[in-house]
Amino acid sequence: MPESQVEEIKSRLDISEFIRGYIKLEKSGANFRGLCPFHHEKTPSFFVSPSRQIWKCFGCSVGGDIFSFVEQIEGVEFKEALAILAERAGVVLRSFDPRARSEKSRLYDAMEKSCQFFEKQILQTHLGNEAKGYLLGRGLTEESIKNFRVGFSPASRDGLVQFLRSLGYSPTEILKTGLSIQPERNEYGTQNSQYDRFRGRIMFPICDINGQVIGFGGRVFFAKNQAVDDKLAKYINTPQTMLYDKSRVLYGLDKAKLHIREKDSVVIVEGYTDAIMSHQAGAKNVVAVSGTALTTQQLDLLKRYSDNAITCFDMDTAGNSATARGIDLALNKGFNLKVITFPGGKDPAEIIQADKSKWDKAVQSPISISDFYFETAFRRYSPSTPEGRKEILAMILPMVKSLASEIERSLWVEKLASALHCSDEAVWQDLKNFKSETHLRQIEKNTAGIAAPAAAKKTKRERLFERLLLSLLYDLKCVKNIKNNDVFMFDPNITTASIILKVRDHLKNGEAFVDGGNFAIVKDKKFVRLLTAEESETLSNTAFQEEVFSTLSDCGDFGEEFQMCLQTLRREDLRDKLVNIQNAMRQDPNSQELLNEFQKISSQLINE
Repeated sequence: MPESQVEEIKSRLDISEFIRGYIKLEKSGANFRGLCPFHHEKTPSFFVSPSRQIWKCFGCSVGGDIFSFVEQIEGVEFKEALAILAERAGVVLRSFDPRARSEKSRLYDAMEKSCQFFEKQILQTHLGNEAKGYLLGRGLTEESIKNFRVGFSPASRDGLVQFLRSLGYSPTEILKTGLSIQPERNEYGTQNSQYDRFRGRIMFPICDINGQVIGFGGRVFFAKNQAVDDKLAKYINTPQTMLYDKSRVLYGLDKAKLHIREKDSVVIVEGYTDAIMSHQAGAKNVVAVSGTALTTQQLDLLKRYSDNAITCFDMDTAGNSATARGIDLALNKGFNLKVITFPGGKDPAEIIQADKSKWDKAVQSPISISDFYFETAFRRYSPSTPEGRKEILAMILPMVKSLASEIERSLWVEKLASALHCSDEAVWQDLKNFKSETHLRQIEKNTAGIAAPAAAKKTKRERLFERLLLSLLYDLKCVKNIKNNDVFMFDPNITTASIILKVRDHLKNGEAFVDGGNFAIVKDKKFVRLLTAEESETLSNTAFQEEVFSTLSDCGDFGEEFQMCLQTLRREDLRDKLVNIQNAMRQDPNSQELLNEFQKISSQLINE
């Protein structure tokens, strides 16, 4: 890929605006900061520099440019990141060899072609038209069906498989999409051909955050003259594949993410049609979990856009373990959680179809999670009987235990004690003794996300060279303190050390830095071109770190700081020489030459 195209993409995209599409960023001086999407943290340590077009997490030490961000956040290779960013920037990629595309790219293409296949089926086949009529009868509009790309899978054995084969996809590739099933060999050892996983179903494409199709949910559909088969599952989904992991995806998030940020809240519903109908009704900050319990990874995904979540489910399902686990996790993640409830088993799609204004009112006025649990628990069980009190506590205490804030716990305990006509101390004791199978630590263990990479610990020498470089960022004259004999202690394997020597050589050769002020080294493009890629990245990150944390900005005398670090390095170098001589003397204790050298260096160390 020509370097010019990479630079063209970077020039067209503002990194801070792009990353805002994934996480919340706040202004911090000349930069932006937010919670790192790559490890769990409560204090923001993730920074974005618009001027340098780079990002860096000072908590887990991950960082880079806009391409590396896409690679990290989407879990893709450079070519996929390039394609995503080129499309966003409106850049047509040149010299792109389709044969060289990665396996993942081929699968993305196969999923997109499959989605187009299903869309065509719902428009151009008799059974597809019946399915479309069913959706229209449920309240979906033509526009919503088109926008959410709802389609239909034919009832034939291998219609999709044959279609994909005609486009050049191999049986192995088709199997890896999760859209086909390979039968086991029969008793005679014969291997039958693959067949479609989805047959005779209304198809809901599931997309990643960028709108790329990665999976499908299929709802069974029977024609008017077709006998209903109760053995068929009402819904089936794509199994886990290289592209699709149901624990890390939320239906509709690609369309809802900007609205979630705009409203600073997300509404979580259960089904595909619930989400579509809500968007159709004007509430577009809505996503669906599609039949799974909320996971840690899904909540981390939502946390990028808002801390405020509204869950929506039937009052009668509130006590089930899946719902309880999701609420446990959301509370512990620090979400401000509220609830929309509809009695009688009705779902949002039915409510919206019957009376859109009821849904609008519900979304605008959800109840607090505490009110929801109190209302549900005290509606189901009697506080006047020992058994009823026990059930009430069993329903409410797990939620209280999951709260991250001690103040919130106190408020819950006080309210519960008042409702049960007992002392706060009694409830606190029950809370202390309470053990729940949904306890957070067990949940976290079972649904753990990707661990943050450990930050590499710097040696004393590396820290000293870093401070020398920081001093140079403020005062280039500091470099004159480096004596010719000092050059030998500048380890070429330490990137900051090699940068400092290149600054020294640049000035010794009579070259001047274009801007003689602060951070002149970073601003001088001619000098930066002399650096290796690793040196350039290290220089940029060091300057970025100083911008964010101002480690030396208040230093009264940068020359004195530079000299002190240099002197410490000299002493470290002399100590290392003494250790080496001592090791040699153990091998040759009678060597006068080694003894003289030891005394000479010891004297230098004392005088340094």
